[in-house]
Amino acid sequence: MKTQHFDYIVIGGGSGGYAAARTARETLDRVAIIDNAENLGGLCILRGCMPSKTLIYSAEVLHLAQQGKTFGLNIPTATVDMPALHQRKLEIIKEFSDYRQEQLQSDRFTLFRNRARFINSRTIQLDDGTRLTADTFMVATGSTVTAPPIPGLADAPCWTSDDVLELDFKPEKVIVLGGGIVACELAQFLRRIGSEVIQIQRSPHILKEFSPEASTVIEQKLRDEGIQLYTGTQLQSVQHSNGSFTVSFEHEGKRLQVAAPHLMNALGRRPATDGLGLTAAGIGTLPSGHINCNAMQQTSNSRVYACGDVAGPHEIVHVAIMQGETAAKHATGRPADRVDYDTLCGVVFTDPQIGTVGLNEQQLKERGIDYLAADYPFDDHGKSILMEAKYGYVKVFANKQGIVLGAECVSKDAGELIHSMAVAVSLKANVRDLMKVHWYHPTLSEIWSYPLEDILDEL
Repeated sequence: MKTQHFDYIVIGGGSGGYAAARTARETLDRVAIIDNAENLGGLCILRGCMPSKTLIYSAEVLHLAQQGKTFGLNIPTATVDMPALHQRKLEIIKEFSDYRQEQLQSDRFTLFRNRARFINSRTIQLDDGTRLTADTFMVATGSTVTAPPIPGLADAPCWTSDDVLELDFKPEKVIVLGGGIVACELAQFLRRIGSEVIQIQRSPHILKEFSPEASTVIEQKLRDEGIQLYTGTQLQSVQHSNGSFTVSFEHEGKRLQVAAPHLMNALGRRPATDGLGLTAAGIGTLPSGHINCNAMQQTSNSRVYACGDVAGPHEIVHVAIMQGETAAKHATGRPADRVDYDTLCGVVFTDPQIGTVGLNEQQLKERGIDYLAADYPFDDHGKSILMEAKYGYVKVFANKQGIVLGAECVSKDAGELIHSMAVAVSLKANVRDLMKVHWYHPTLSEIWSYPLEDILDEL
């Protein structure tokens, strides 16, 4: 069988892979994309951001309708219609996936619907035996659900986030294992549609990559909404028999057992590198399993780049796109900026949401940066009080010259509010300048003016 040669080959057609292919195609003619998924589109569109946020928003509307009396409204009943909810999600996702499919299948690229593995440093073999070579490769294979070594977990027919996002019925009771972003977002979604939810987290706090203050607010809200949340646990075993799951764990020195007809494993994801033949290509990995890359996303094999979940260090779709674009520009000899993680923006879509940008308090301390910090609570803020959105706070970090280095927001729509500070951090704005902004009253956004003013007073 004749070997086909391309200028640039991308393995994985998700957001990062497509961004790399599109950017490479600006200067190269022969660009191939290899994707063996049943449906094209990638994790974000098919099984991540878009379906989860569609469902979460519907559950928020339902939750608000159920709080009608609080707002002086008479809404006799508000319940979920799971088949209709599921159908709406499918229709919305189809719009995005159809568009991405159209892009991938356009005559700008050669598309292979196969599995691929490296057989040496510059050759890959597809599962139908076809061999392909290229001047440059991009690995963008994403991540997959992982099951930690808990006795019985690997053999139990657990749900993953994929299964929860495909539900067309309301589960009566669900145990959620994990306290990361996916676990918390979907636990709250399940609770709000009317399921009984037991959530078990191993660390002392859920959302352990965020500040303890932010985590504590979300913990309180989840408990207030009726989720049975256990933190600081040690998982002992998982059993499945007669259609029921039993989870045994230690909590505050006691051995506990909980049972439910459904169990979701949300204990994390790992880079999807199985069967890629990285060793044959001379591509090194980190202890975490991520492909080891330099600032330009280049691996230990200079012909091969990687981006997105498979590369880390942050499994966020906009980061994958930025990495893909950086890599493709570098591979084609064009000026390329490394991705700046010191201006990283992150959002958790629980309610309240968490929005963060730039350096957090722990990073500032680790780097020995002399900083000023100020915060302000939403339960003392006009717009949030009238919205009954009183959980949370905003917090701003600036250096001794007044330049904003980071910010944190825990509130309703924090994902929208954080972008005021994302602009400030990225443009290295000074609190003196930010206090010249017309912070409109009454808005949620104007709350930023209070910590900014406090820092200005300290300067």
